[in-house]
Amino acid sequence: MFALLLLTAFFAAGESKLPLQKAYKASGDGLKSEHATQAAAATDEHIFAVSSTTVAMYDRATGKLLAASKDKAEHLNSAFVWKGKVYCAHSNYPKKPETSEIRVYDPATNKLSVFHEFKDPPGSLVWNVHDGKNWWCCFAHYQEDNAKTILIRMTDAFKEEQRWTFPKKVVDDWDKMSASGGVWDGDTLLVSHHHYKVLYRLKVPKDGAELELVESLECPFPGQGIAGDTKTAGLVGIDRGARRVVFAVK
Repeated sequence: MFALLLLTAFFAAGESKLPLQKAYKASGDGLKSEHATQAAAATDEHIFAVSSTTVAMYDRATGKLLAASKDKAEHLNSAFVWKGKVYCAHSNYPKKPETSEIRVYDPATNKLSVFHEFKDPPGSLVWNVHDGKNWWCCFAHYQEDNAKTILIRMTDAFKEEQRWTFPKKVVDDWDKMSASGGVWDGDTLLVSHHHYKVLYRLKVPKDGAELELVESLECPFPGQGIAGDTKTAGLVGIDRGARRVVFAVK
């Protein structure tokens, strides 16, 4: 935990070195939450703020805290709403050997449980999304090894179909960290930084094993997990330093 706090403190500032296109801007005041340190997600009725150990559910209309998970968790990362439940990446980072799981939070029961455990994961799971057909799972590496970060497409039974690395321009911009969040936006992925206000729009190539950088975009999230927002057709993420859920629209 001390090592994680040091990383948080050290990587508190800075900005992307890539040319950024104007795109997403903050909408409204967001939601203050002590749990907004790793990721956020939203439905039309609820807002979910995620810390390393907890998924907290808020009433979207009033901002009232409705529930917070009590089940033990060590390092939650992302939040993805699918079929009424919240699917979070979970790992034992920075411990070795690495373990990774998808944990699922059920708003109806306030239970946080293991949905899938990866055997011998190729890194620390940092985000996972489903496109209606496949799971897409990103496994991160850091510091000198961060170019080993990979995105894997898997079946519903978590059988690997294909994997991709990230473009060198993006890896070089990570400041020795990795891709902290990701979400589908049409036929491309929007991937967030660990601590910069930037979104990388990436395309999965028809051929080849490296994702393609389409453009880099301005955003109000200084890194961490992001999710789509069906109510605004925008995005939701966090400002970890401010402990706030942030909404973004074009």
